[in-house]
Amino acid sequence: MNLLNTILIGLKEIWAHKFRSILTMFGIVLGVASLVGMSAIVKGMENGMRESMIAMGGADRVVLEQQPVPSIQDHLADQAPGRTMRDVLALRRSAPMVRAVSPQMSIEEPTVTHGQKTADVWECAGVWNDVLEMNLHQLEYGRFFNDIDEENASPVCVIGVGVRDQLFGSPEELGYEVVPIGEEITINGQSFTIVGMFTRYMSEQEAKERQIAKASAGQAKDSSAQTGPKRRKGWGGRGGWAFTRKNMSLYIPLNTAWVRFRAAGDANGIPDPRLSNIEIKVRDLTKLEASLQQARNVLLITHNGIEDFNFRTQENQIESINKQIKNARLSGGIIAGISLLVGGIGIMNIMLASINERIREIGTCKALGATGIAIFTQIVVESVVLSVLGALAGLVASAGLVDILAFISPTGNSPVITWEARAVAMVFSAGVGIVAGLFPAIKAARLSPIQALRYE
Repeated sequence: MNLLNTILIGLKEIWAHKFRSILTMFGIVLGVASLVGMSAIVKGMENGMRESMIAMGGADRVVLEQQPVPSIQDHLADQAPGRTMRDVLALRRSAPMVRAVSPQMSIEEPTVTHGQKTADVWECAGVWNDVLEMNLHQLEYGRFFNDIDEENASPVCVIGVGVRDQLFGSPEELGYEVVPIGEEITINGQSFTIVGMFTRYMSEQEAKERQIAKASAGQAKDSSAQTGPKRRKGWGGRGGWAFTRKNMSLYIPLNTAWVRFRAAGDANGIPDPRLSNIEIKVRDLTKLEASLQQARNVLLITHNGIEDFNFRTQENQIESINKQIKNARLSGGIIAGISLLVGGIGIMNIMLASINERIREIGTCKALGATGIAIFTQIVVESVVLSVLGALAGLVASAGLVDILAFISPTGNSPVITWEARAVAMVFSAGVGIVAGLFPAIKAARLSPIQALRYE
């Protein structure tokens, strides 16, 4: 008996007991669907996390954080200088393993207006041109600041597309795109001229949604003219906080931030020259530790030996991402494995029942010359065929399951069903079928033909 005939006999046996076979495969269907669905959700999460990390500057971006002085330096706490321009200039001059340094002087709780409209700006800060490389910004319209703007503390600004949408209207609202270069806005009551605007940052999923929306808008142009333009829900979409933050950013020259918002001092008239943030990028990511040690040595000199700073690297975020993904895969794999195990128990049970029904048939086959190996193979193949059919149905069901999960709990990126997950599900299901069919197959192969023919 060749393998093809064995498979055909297995299919006929399944077809002869359709309802019983469907119920038996149901556990495999659920197991495969949950395995593929969970894998797709985790893959979507991974894509979203990595997109956010890249959007915030990439793996070579390091943040210089302010921290309390070590306990052995408590007596020097009141002398801690914090992050200042002295640090920035020293790093540029004396740390060759650092290729970019970006200082920022944030404007706390900014009120950004144009006419009667107000923008909910996420990041409003005075910066140098290095911020473009640091945060991977791209200008779509206008220009960024030049040396003259910095030297003269010019009242100019560059905005994100989300700020434009809130102050001047979005293309979805107006039906056309506003380019507000040269327009005046106010920041905490002071007038600034917009000289540049960044491109729209979005996740891969949001980019696909916008392409679909544009195609649909072209087909529904007549009906939209009657009902008016439809506004997209929110300016952030499903692109994630990193993309929203970049879209809702507003930058002014660093010297402008100091002259207009810091030099006058606080409520007591004391100016604060400290920077809100310093970010650096290393030249060689493979020499990250050496680069940070070099930067630390330089900063210890500018801070008079007081270690009131620390470095936060993207490696920490990468490790956190990998840990979350590993935990999600492990928990999802356990759930799917239990479902497949239950499905395997069902297959074993139904194969035992099938053998009891076919004892005389097995006895006849043996009496006509069928060997125990042939009977064993026949039962195992039937078990595998049953599990593989269930796996195929599970793959079909997984597509619907993923859509349901994405609708119930939307994430930054849509779930992605990979061929690797499908292959693992199929192989694992076939393995379950083999294991589930072993005991019934051994039992059938050991039947005595004489006793089997006498079985009533």
